[in-house]
Amino acid sequence: MRVLAMLHAYPPSHNAGAEWAAHGLLRFLAGRGHDVDVLLSAPQPGVADYELDGVRVHRFRGKGDPMRWMSGTGRADVIVTHLENTPRASVLGQMHRIHTVHLLHNTFDKSKAWLVKGTPSLVVHNSRWMQADMEAWWAANRSGYRPPRNLVVHPPVAAADYRATPGDRITLVNLTADKGAGVFYALAERMPRRMFLGVIGGYGPQVVRTDLPNVEIVPHTPGHRMAEAVYSRTRVLLVPSVYESYGRVAVEAMAGGVPVIAHPTPGLRECLGSAGIFCDRDDLDAWESAVKQVTAPRAYTRASKAASARAAELDPAAELDLWCSTVEEVASRVRTG
Repeated sequence: MRVLAMLHAYPPSHNAGAEWAAHGLLRFLAGRGHDVDVLLSAPQPGVADYELDGVRVHRFRGKGDPMRWMSGTGRADVIVTHLENTPRASVLGQMHRIHTVHLLHNTFDKSKAWLVKGTPSLVVHNSRWMQADMEAWWAANRSGYRPPRNLVVHPPVAAADYRATPGDRITLVNLTADKGAGVFYALAERMPRRMFLGVIGGYGPQVVRTDLPNVEIVPHTPGHRMAEAVYSRTRVLLVPSVYESYGRVAVEAMAGGVPVIAHPTPGLRECLGSAGIFCDRDDLDAWESAVKQVTAPRAYTRASKAASARAAELDPAAELDLWCSTVEEVASRVRTG
């Protein structure tokens, strides 16, 4: 099977959760022996074509880039796409009768509008609550149309890639306001004897403060270096996000036994389960208390074991098998329109 993924950016130069989730799915297809090519729609200065875990990544050259996969011996059997590439990939799929697979990473209205641009052969939700949200939206807005085939594949995290011995820092990954930079810095001010670690994110305006002696800021870090550069230095991960459709960073941290304190978004509740420690992002007293409680020696041992156990429960093997077999089945069908 020949798979073309039309995406705007890709690891390791772009390390947002959506891109690593997409890579986890494509990496699995490549590992099963399929030909997988990623075509970037945005220039990445200084980046040439490269291969990552068996996935071939092609830099942006021009608007005509996809055409080599639309016909002839190099014709794709299926197009995988997400986010802003969805409309164009859908149109190309329809024009050339190639099945398209949409990866949905959020519940935003724009993503739902992209979803109905064209006719996807398969929609992949990154969480069960997102699937339920889409079903409700479809019933309310598209009741006269049959919904596309869909399944849930949580962002796959290979625990072995993220195992680390927890360190001593209180960590936030992606220093934007929506991800909770305000909570992070407020806690650092309240707890001057604790060491904090802020990691520059892959997107969004970063809130970087250099006036707090107990806060260290580290650069944007590729996924394959997160265990060594971030999680091995982390005692507790903070996820005070205003919105998370799932929360892959939390699973990565739990794989190394790092407890997670999070704002209770539907995605983070689904992701963390009973291992999560939840505080409202506007209640700083609760966050401070949670940090102090979970880092007490006995409590920390229990929380760390719970985090590791939850990461083990989230082993992606079964969902990846389902993903692969479904895409293979979709690609094998003749698309008639």
